[in-house]
Amino acid sequence: MAANDAKKTTKIVAEAGISVVRIAPETSFKNKAYEALKDAILKMDIYATPDPVMLDERALSERLGVSRTPIREAIAMLEQDGFVKTVPRRGIVVVRKSKTEIVDMIRAWAALESMAARLITTTARKKDISALRSFFKDFSKDRLPQDHIEEYSKANIAFHQALLSLSESQVLVDMTNDILLHVRGYRQLTIGRQERTAVSLPEHLAIIEALEERDTELSEKRARDHTLGLASYVETHGQELFN
Repeated sequence: MAANDAKKTTKIVAEAGISVVRIAPETSFKNKAYEALKDAILKMDIYATPDPVMLDERALSERLGVSRTPIREAIAMLEQDGFVKTVPRRGIVVVRKSKTEIVDMIRAWAALESMAARLITTTARKKDISALRSFFKDFSKDRLPQDHIEEYSKANIAFHQALLSLSESQVLVDMTNDILLHVRGYRQLTIGRQERTAVSLPEHLAIIEALEERDTELSEKRARDHTLGLASYVETHGQELFN
């Protein structure tokens, strides 16, 4: 009788479908290589020159300290994600977008960033909003951004990343990560142009001012218009940026 009860209990437990999480195996070299290469690509300035950015399997294998097999597997994953492509008789190249694609991506960024601005006005702490000014503390009428392009370019990118982070929306951050590689590259190219640099700092400070005043509609509009201005500039002058 006891044996029958035990069998019955076992059957009930099995049918109940106990929810357990499968123990994940140790991360493979393929996944580690994928994460390392993706991170490296996202940090690249692939629009710095018109020349294609090529990846070399052998060099990557040596740098990462793994065999070429996980490198090939990682590159296949990156190709599926749209970060790289294999060009016959040339090798592996990091994907760059056309001017039209870049404009579309910047417009999408504008929508996401404007939503980030809206969220900041309702959730962010005052001191965190004011801290955004620190990105531009080294620039003024006596120290113009256009006289320190490289330094200002870094501050510019950091500001926009901080704006998204301050929204406390991981979804917004994740959605912008994949387009950051391309938008960042074009931001860096355009910031060196006199006409863009002249309006960049005042527009940044105007966004911060609206955020500090908790003016949701104005913050959203200024953030959106600022980035849409970049889209318009790229649409008009995109072909000149490499010259």
